[in-house]
Amino acid sequence: MKKTKYHIIIPFLFPALALYALFVMFPYGRAIYISLTEWRGLTPNPEFVGLENFQELLSDNLFWNALGNNMVYLIFIPIITLSIALYLAFLVTHGNARFSRFYRITFFFPQVMSLVAIGVLWSFIYHPRFGILSSIAAAFGAGEAIAWLGDPNLALPAVGAVVIWQAVGFYMVLFIAGMESIPISYYEAATIDGATRWDLFWKVTLPLLWDTIRTATVFLAIAATNMFAITQTMTQGGPNRATDVLATLVYDQAFSKGQFGYATAVAVAMFVIAFALSVLTMRATQRESLEY
Repeated sequence: MKKTKYHIIIPFLFPALALYALFVMFPYGRAIYISLTEWRGLTPNPEFVGLENFQELLSDNLFWNALGNNMVYLIFIPIITLSIALYLAFLVTHGNARFSRFYRITFFFPQVMSLVAIGVLWSFIYHPRFGILSSIAAAFGAGEAIAWLGDPNLALPAVGAVVIWQAVGFYMVLFIAGMESIPISYYEAATIDGATRWDLFWKVTLPLLWDTIRTATVFLAIAATNMFAITQTMTQGGPNRATDVLATLVYDQAFSKGQFGYATAVAVAMFVIAFALSVLTMRATQRESLEY
């Protein structure tokens, strides 16, 4: 049976592997090839230039500016999102909150909305003349309207705040599912030993929820290296490229300047960065798994 099992397994795996190779591996390979060419998207045969696009990329200030913005998102978005989501999940699960089901649906609702719709909605909220934030600021005596998306110092955190608002509900529900799977006897035993609610969170909930937190961190790290839809909808990388990220740089180089070869090189670099960050995050957060 050991000798013949592969004759059964391989025919069943072949269709899935073929589809994966056709729709995933082939596009990746094609993208890597295009990144080594000079191509404007019009000629059938791109001109092979080797690593020239990557050499140009290393000296491109626009690339480093976009990468820097991605790094800012990478540092703050996972930390703030996971902190808020963990707090809300613990509050709903162990805080005896009334209408907990209502809170779960309400906080999760932004997750089912289109990112484009969210971007348009918050663009109106941030509007300096008739946005709700400007009205609140005026009520507190602000003399001049605040250009939330027009000020280079405010635009990046303004966009980041929208991403956090949109993502918190999903991770809150994810953590709630993990917390509800922890046996209640653990909390009862810790409470009998005199543990406070703070102790329950740090010494019971957090260690048993660590694998879920690792997965959520990887998801958020990948999202922080993208940021295309919300940035393109709200600011298009402005003002003065203050919110430009790698994904919007790819779009600008490809569809505004027609440099598809260089744009693909940026996209390949973006893929390598996201992959490396995922591996480093998993290794940095690796610890002994606790079973219960």
